[in-house]
Amino acid sequence: MKVGTRLEQLLQAGHFVVTGELGPPQSADGAEIREKAHILKGYVDAANITDNQTAVVRLSSIAAGVLAQQEGLEPIIQMTCRDRNRLAMQSDLLGAFALGLRNLLCLTGDHQAFGNHPTSKNVFDMDSLQLLQMVRQLRDERRFACGDEIKGPEPRFFIGAAANPFADPFDFRPYRLGKKVKAGADFIQTQLIYNVERFAEYMRRVRELGLHEQVYVLAGVGPIRTAGGARYMRDKVPGMDVPDHIVQRMSDAAQDIPKEEKAARREAWAKEGIQICVDIIQQVRQIEGVAGVHIMAIEWESAVPEIVQKAGLYPRPDLETDSGSAYSGPGLPPP
Repeated sequence: MKVGTRLEQLLQAGHFVVTGELGPPQSADGAEIREKAHILKGYVDAANITDNQTAVVRLSSIAAGVLAQQEGLEPIIQMTCRDRNRLAMQSDLLGAFALGLRNLLCLTGDHQAFGNHPTSKNVFDMDSLQLLQMVRQLRDERRFACGDEIKGPEPRFFIGAAANPFADPFDFRPYRLGKKVKAGADFIQTQLIYNVERFAEYMRRVRELGLHEQVYVLAGVGPIRTAGGARYMRDKVPGMDVPDHIVQRMSDAAQDIPKEEKAARREAWAKEGIQICVDIIQQVRQIEGVAGVHIMAIEWESAVPEIVQKAGLYPRPDLETDSGSAYSGPGLPPP
């Protein structure tokens, strides 16, 4: 079902899209949202507005989405199942749509034990699959989760979901993606990709199931800021696959700089981390079925313009003048 957001239109026109991520502050500072929106505007086609990411209290994703949109940046609001029951979710969705928000990413959400209110009560009235089904029902069937008919305009969101190609069991991941597509996902944003070879194998299996013709897959990429960060993701973060050669590249970037020159070492690591991200974008762009990239640089939004330019993805397309690219996927007219 067509919604008509810029993101949807670009995907349907065959453009290789770029989305980013904007993290709201741990305060009521709307100026910070506006500042980050100005950094991303023109370099991404839309930006995720995170919903209390890592279970830490932050400015509302819906409010932040409105602020970003006022600055000319198309938002993708995130909604997690951790903090709301279906009554509150549907109410917030109606409110978000009434405020002009049109893109939505449905997530289960990090457990509250990881955040700054570990003793708070979680909700998890439903999971991300059920949330996808509910949002699609609101849009396509004009009915609430209870079955009641919506009395007036329905919320018509371009619906997204997340996917982790690297979680165990690896063989099951394409089928998990298929469940999200069946539940209602129009587009998918993946976990951070550093093992491109393994991601290519995942996409091969996705193509075998024909899912690349049913949903737009945006490959998750992101810059690494320090060598220690690379090691931490490799060794400590569940569901992440960071090959040793990536960790080695980050370590080698500052090997000739004395340890006491901390600023110079951080600068060298950041430069290499950005280049790794650019290299991965250029590799995943060649994989059939990848419709774009999702750049995750939370609290490092300033790196996004450089990444997009170095990857050859700037300027972003103009819907009125550009005719598309070589990507072929769901919803496209025949050549």
